[in-house]
Amino acid sequence: MSRAERLCLATGAFLCLSGLVHLVVFLVDGGPWYGPVSWRKPVTFGLSFGLTLVAVAWVTSYLRVGARRRAVLLVVFAADCVAEVAGITLQAWRRVPSHLNTETPFDTTVAMTLAVGGGVLVVVLSAFAVAAFRHRPGGPPGMALALRSGFAILMVALLSGAAMIARGVVLSRMGRQQAAYHSTAPLKPLHGVSLHAVLMLPVLVLLLSRTSWSDVTKQRIVYAAVGAYAAAVLVAGVWAGLTW
Repeated sequence: MSRAERLCLATGAFLCLSGLVHLVVFLVDGGPWYGPVSWRKPVTFGLSFGLTLVAVAWVTSYLRVGARRRAVLLVVFAADCVAEVAGITLQAWRRVPSHLNTETPFDTTVAMTLAVGGGVLVVVLSAFAVAAFRHRPGGPPGMALALRSGFAILMVALLSGAAMIARGVVLSRMGRQQAAYHSTAPLKPLHGVSLHAVLMLPVLVLLLSRTSWSDVTKQRIVYAAVGAYAAAVLVAGVWAGLTW
């Protein structure tokens, strides 16, 4: 295991721990679970970014990409994950919204940093996605399908996240700040469902590789899982379209 991989795994574990710690804070302190100011955000973002970082560090080992290039991308991705969770957590402790908040110069700086960080996420994960489709990934039977499907679905998560930020910014600049905070709700299920396919599908393949089933059976199960996941993403997308 390379130093970049170890860094990502350790950082991912720390971010997950941060999310769990803030779940305890929520249980002790109380307050709303939903809304722009809530302990939910450091909980869900800590866990999501931590799991995604660990997943990307693992699954990219199956991609045919140069070791140095992969290490650089992983380190940039890890740093960006930390910056995103740190900004969100800081604002939660300050009891102010993290995204789309331009009430003060400091809040604007945090919001802009998070937005730029989102752009970095898109660039890094898109680079890995291109590598997954340019050359067939390695790994046990079904891993290539799982990785390509996982990265394709992950692009949906990134696009839905960008759409949430874009619409929120437009409403914020129109002076409709509260509407901006609440405008992201319809896309959140789509964003959340599609975010972790790149982890769940490869994990399924890994579990299947430990069975004595034939490669044909394993492949069929992976196809069924990809179809089910795609259907869930489609349902979330339709719901978003109807309610946005």
